[in-house]
Amino acid sequence: MRQTIQEKYSQSPHNPGVYLMKDARGKIIYVGKAKDLKKRLASYFISKQVPGTKTAALIEMIKDFDLVITASDHEAFILEANLIKEHNPKYNVLLKDGKNYPLLRIDMNEPYPAIQKVRRIKNDHALYFGPYSSALSVNRTLKQIQKIFKLRKCQNTQFQNRSRPCLNYQIKACLGLCCNEIEESAYKKQVKDAILFLRGKSRQVVNRLQEEMKGHAELQEFEKAAQVRDAIFAIENIMEKQVVVCPDLKDRDVMGLAWDKGKAVVTVMMVRSGLLIDTAHYPLDLGFKAPDEVLSAFVDQYYEKTRFLPGFVLLNQVIENKKEIEERLTLGLGKKVVVHYPERGEKKRLINMALVNASRELKKILLKEEEELASMVLLKSVMGMENLPRRIECFDNSNISGQDPVSSMVVFTNGRPDKSAYRKYIIRDIEFQDDYAYMYQVLERRFSKSQAEMVWPDLLVVDGGKGQLGMALAVLKDLGIDESFALAGLAKKDKAKGEVLDKIYVPGRSNPLNIGQSKKALYLLERVRDEAHRFAITFQRKRREKRGGLSFLDSISGIGPKKKKMLLIHYKGVEKMKRASLEELSALPGMNKDLATVLLAELKRGETV
Repeated sequence: MRQTIQEKYSQSPHNPGVYLMKDARGKIIYVGKAKDLKKRLASYFISKQVPGTKTAALIEMIKDFDLVITASDHEAFILEANLIKEHNPKYNVLLKDGKNYPLLRIDMNEPYPAIQKVRRIKNDHALYFGPYSSALSVNRTLKQIQKIFKLRKCQNTQFQNRSRPCLNYQIKACLGLCCNEIEESAYKKQVKDAILFLRGKSRQVVNRLQEEMKGHAELQEFEKAAQVRDAIFAIENIMEKQVVVCPDLKDRDVMGLAWDKGKAVVTVMMVRSGLLIDTAHYPLDLGFKAPDEVLSAFVDQYYEKTRFLPGFVLLNQVIENKKEIEERLTLGLGKKVVVHYPERGEKKRLINMALVNASRELKKILLKEEEELASMVLLKSVMGMENLPRRIECFDNSNISGQDPVSSMVVFTNGRPDKSAYRKYIIRDIEFQDDYAYMYQVLERRFSKSQAEMVWPDLLVVDGGKGQLGMALAVLKDLGIDESFALAGLAKKDKAKGEVLDKIYVPGRSNPLNIGQSKKALYLLERVRDEAHRFAITFQRKRREKRGGLSFLDSISGIGPKKKKMLLIHYKGVEKMKRASLEELSALPGMNKDLATVLLAELKRGETV
């Protein structure tokens, strides 16, 4: 294998391009770019590596590589980013960290634009704001926007089909566009103010609203003047919490990188018009990258996920691709963007502030990981396992009197939920309620897959105690699988017997394990079991609602596929439909008073069955 790599290296050109490193299975594990491919590959395959370093560890895993030659450094820069997104290599720094960060979207091409939460930027000429580091931060911003500017919250389908104002209008949280005649220009003025607010131009919004308030007062429209006054107060209250950090009133993004023990956090401080309007933290794995390479990769990916670009980006590390990033951001903004590494003065103070915040966030992450590792060590000891339970799989069933039976598989990796590995199973060909049969079927389906198809767990957990544990053992025996991983059945405590803790059962032992002082190990299993229970119930409920809604509407004469689809889209299910009035149902497209009366009667009859 090494001979093949050396032969490929000897034939490598001195051109710019991208290299793709592969493991023994041919999977791409790392993507990099270089101005001179041969020189860069020499740093891997010719230069002597210090044993124990990250680069040395990466080279041990590399069994093959491919090259893509490009016409310029800039093309290599773009191609590298695209290949990282396409292949998701294990050892590249990825901003998304398994997810897409939330954004806010406003489409000014619509007559009455709404503000929406989204996860992806589309090439649709809409305005995007973010990314926000968490759902909590984006929800907080959205709540502020809605409270101040009262933009519509409903989806386009609901907005177009609504016949009377919703609850948001009743509590004065919406202008009630669906039923009130509001000029498009007047509404868009509100939307433009919201956009300015999102861009940190709060003072401009306040100045405009003060003029509007005076105009209403002069016309003796005191109620409207009071509403504008309340909006001004709300904005000023938010502005009071925003700290002036730049006396020159310019827009900047300030990025500080802290790292330790293979983990890193980039803190982004968003400074708009001199005000610090938001601070976001982005955790990353260092992987095989040096800190400056991590920051370089972060900056590159971060500005792919936002449409608002400041004139200045301040960093606490010198990065390799500074020139390429400046050129790309300048092209996107339409004017010069400077990526700068300050060493003194006010800008250095901002960098230090970002670093303090990044270090604090990193300490919290490392402390949490230490607690999770301690729980895994205790669980390993309690279970008598040879290895740490780094991958725990847990299965749980859900049904109602045998109807719509389903099962869930949740996965915890290193003590945390790994939602990309979750699986849902629909139980088939079992006509009677039998939790043991359900568990046998789903485990058989799961472990019929080889380790190459789906990685096996270090610990398999089934909810239900000794009985379900017996099913797991029977499946493994029937499939001829040696117990290369540990098994456990988790049963809830019996309060009638005075039990205070849930019970852990393992093969070859009739009594549950003695937890003693290792309650953290039990708490970890309870978290895994509760997550499996939640996931199964949610899936089962969705299937039940879908089946109930479809079969219910199919039974009503006069409601065909088109009306059924319209009703389900409009009300998002049968429950909301039950709360609708006769007038509201009658006003929907294709509906009339007679058909709405029949539908409501059937809805009420269904409640009493």
